[in-house]
Amino acid sequence: MKRLFEINSWKIIETELHKENFRLAESVMSLGNGHMGMRGNFEESFSGDHHQGSYIAGVWFPDKTRVGWWKNGYPEYFGKVINSTNFIGIRLFLDGEEVDLNKAKIKEYYRELDMQHGVLTRTFTVVDNGKETLVETVRFLSVAEPELAVIRYSVTALNYEGSMKLIPYLDGDVRNEDANYDEDFWIEISKDVQDFQGHLVMKTKDNPFGTPTFQVAVAMKLAVQGEMTKMVANMDTEYVDNVIEARAAQGKTIHVYKYVAVTTDRDHEAANLVHKGQMILEHSYQKGFDGLLEEHRQEWLKRWSRADVEISGDDEAQQGIRFNLFQLFSTYYGEDSRLNIGPKGFTGEKYGGATYWDTEAYAIPLYLSTADASVARNLCIYRHNQLDGAYGNARKQGIKGALYPMVTFNGIECHNEWEITFEEIHRNGAIAYAIYNYVNYTGDREYLQEFGVDVLIGIARFWADRVHFNKKKQLYMIHGVTGPNEYENNINNNWYTNRIAMWTLSYALEVIDFLRKNSHLAKLQELNISETEMLEWKHIAANMYLPYDEELDVFVQHDTFLDKDLMTVDQLEPSDRPINQNWSWDKILRSCFIKQADVLQGLYFLNHEFSNEEKRRNFEFYEPMTVHESSLSPSIHAVLAAELGMEKKAYEMYNRTARLDLDNYNNDTEDGLHITSMTGSWLAIVQGFAGMRTANETLSFAPFIPNAWDRYSFNIIYRSHEIKVEVTKDEVIISQRGSELQLSLYGEPKTIFANGKLNVPLNGKGGRHE
Repeated sequence: MKRLFEINSWKIIETELHKENFRLAESVMSLGNGHMGMRGNFEESFSGDHHQGSYIAGVWFPDKTRVGWWKNGYPEYFGKVINSTNFIGIRLFLDGEEVDLNKAKIKEYYRELDMQHGVLTRTFTVVDNGKETLVETVRFLSVAEPELAVIRYSVTALNYEGSMKLIPYLDGDVRNEDANYDEDFWIEISKDVQDFQGHLVMKTKDNPFGTPTFQVAVAMKLAVQGEMTKMVANMDTEYVDNVIEARAAQGKTIHVYKYVAVTTDRDHEAANLVHKGQMILEHSYQKGFDGLLEEHRQEWLKRWSRADVEISGDDEAQQGIRFNLFQLFSTYYGEDSRLNIGPKGFTGEKYGGATYWDTEAYAIPLYLSTADASVARNLCIYRHNQLDGAYGNARKQGIKGALYPMVTFNGIECHNEWEITFEEIHRNGAIAYAIYNYVNYTGDREYLQEFGVDVLIGIARFWADRVHFNKKKQLYMIHGVTGPNEYENNINNNWYTNRIAMWTLSYALEVIDFLRKNSHLAKLQELNISETEMLEWKHIAANMYLPYDEELDVFVQHDTFLDKDLMTVDQLEPSDRPINQNWSWDKILRSCFIKQADVLQGLYFLNHEFSNEEKRRNFEFYEPMTVHESSLSPSIHAVLAAELGMEKKAYEMYNRTARLDLDNYNNDTEDGLHITSMTGSWLAIVQGFAGMRTANETLSFAPFIPNAWDRYSFNIIYRSHEIKVEVTKDEVIISQRGSELQLSLYGEPKTIFANGKLNVPLNGKGGRHE
C-alpha cells in the first residue's frame, strides 16, 4: 500500500511533487468526460519518467499480434485505444530558460482534483536565484460540451521584473507505450496555425485487417490577459504552436486561456471536422472561461445528486467511493451507445482500452441503479450488435454457436494470450447473466424478444458443443479452461465455468418458453430452434458435472485443486506479495493461491440458488487462499462477507476495493486506474452493507452499518421509483418518489406509500410509515 494523497471527502490533494511516483500520481489525477480523457500530465515540460497520455472514446487501432509461437486460432491483432494528440501542452520560459519541473527548484506545490465539480487545479512557485514565479493552472474536460477542453494557465512574477514566454501547442507526434512493434499509429492529414489559433488533423494509418481508420481534428483558440509584447505562430511536422512573449512585471499576472475542441469522424463528416471544431471554439470563446466552468460544474452536480453515496464518520471510505464514482462517470455515462467501458478507461494503455466481461459482471449493476435504464440496455445491445463476431470467434475454435471475445472493440476477439483467448470461456456466462440481470431489474421483457434471445441461443449453442459427455460418469464436462482465477490455466471442470454454462442453458430454455407463451413464435422460427436441440440443452443442464468434496463439503474449484499443497495467504512472507510481481508464472500456477473469486463468483451471481450455509462453507475455505491480485476480487468477497454477517472482513474488502488505486494496493496503479473494478466499492455498500437484491423481481434490503461509520446513504433508481436508503446506528430510512412500492426488508414484506417514507429499526423489527 502506498498513499500519496491527503484524505478529503470531495478532493484528491497532493502537496508534494512525487517525482519517484510520478506515474502513479498521473493516473490518480486523470480527467475524462466520456468523449475523451487524459492522464494527469503537466502542461509544461517534465523530463522525468512519466506517461503522456490522451485518449478519445472509440478511437482504436489493430496492432499486429506479436507472439513467440503462433497457434491456429490466434487473433491477428490486439486492438487498443491509442494515444492521441497532446493538446494540453504549454511550455514556459522565464528569462529565456525553460521551466522543467523535473529539474526546477519549486516550493509550495499543490495539486487538487475536485471530484464534486470535475476540475483539476495546480499551483507552485518556481525559485531561481532568488526570483520567485507563481504558476497556477485550472483544467477541465467539459461534460456540458464533451468535445471541449479548457485550460487557464496563469504566471505571476512575485518579486522581480523580467521576460517570460509561453508556448501553447498541439503535438500529434505521439506513441503508444504498449505498441507491439514500436509503431507510430498516426499520419498527418492537415494543419494550420495563425495568431491565437491553430489546428491539427491526424488519421490512423491504414491496416491490413479491414478495421476502420479514424480522423481526429484538434483545434485550439487562445486568449491572453496581461502585458503581451509579441506573438509568433509556428508549425512543424505533426505540430503547431503560438509563441507568446510577455513582460514579467513584479506582482502582475499573465493569463493564457487555451480552448481546445476535439472532433472525430465517428461523429462528423471528415471534411467538416475542422469547421465543427472551430464552431465549438467560437461559441465557447464567447461564453468565456467562467461561463464554461459554471456549466461544467452544474452538470457534475446533477450527476452527483443522482448517484452520490454519503458516508459519515469515515473520511477514507467516503473519499474512496467518490473517487471511484467520479472516474467511472468520467469514463462512461451512457451518452454514446456505440461505446463500452475499458478496464483502464482514459487513464492508461494496459488492457488496450477494450471491452471485457467486466462490463457485464461488475458495471451493469451500478448503471442499472444510478442512470436511466437506457444506459444498461445499450450496454446489453452493444453485445447483440456484435453477435456475428461472436459466431465467428466460435468458428475459429471449431465450435458451434457464439463465443463472445475476452477483448474487443468490434466483436472480434483481439486478445493474444492462449490461456485467455482459447480457455477463459466463462466470459460467455457473464454476457448471458447480464441479460437476466437487466430484465429482472427493469422488467423490460421486450428486450428478450427483440435482442436478448438471439444472444442467449448463440451462447447456449456454444456451451452445448463445448461440453463433452463422460461415459464412465454419465455426466457432461468441460475440459481445458481458465476460470476467473487466472492463476490456474488449462484445467478441467472449473466449477464456476461448468455452473454458469449449466445455468445459461436453463435460462435460455426459460426465455424460449416465455416467448412461446407470449406469442413470439415467429422469432423462434427465425432462430430455427428445434425440439431436439432444446431437449439436448435440458439434458446437459440436468447432468453437468460439478466438482464437490464430501469431506470438506465445498464446491471444488476444479478437478485437481485439492491435490495442491493447500495453505493460507497469511503463511506467505511479505516479500512474496504481490506474488504476480515476485514469483515465476510456473510457481504461481502450481500454487493454491487464488487471484480472484472463482467458486465465489458463481455464488455471487446465482446468489438466490444457494443456502447461507453453502456460501459460508465455501467462503471460509477459499477466501483465506485468495491474494486478491485482481482488482475485481475484493468486491465479490465484500458482498458475500456482508451477507454472511462477517462485518470485519466485509469492511476490509470494501476498503480494498474503494481505495485500490488511491492507496495502490496492488502496486500497479502507475499503469492506469482500474476503472471497471471501481464499481466494486458501490457493490460492496449497496449489495453488501445494505443487502440489496432483486432476485425473482423482488426488491429487498437487509442493511447493517460498519462499526467505523456513523451513517451512510445512497440513491437508486428501480423501475419507476427514485429511492433513497439511509442507514444509521439505530434505524433504516427508505424514502421514494413514485407510486406505491412493494419491497422486502429483513425478509419481511413492506409497502412504501406513493412518494412516502419508511422508518425501521436497524434490527428490522417494527417501523413506521410517513
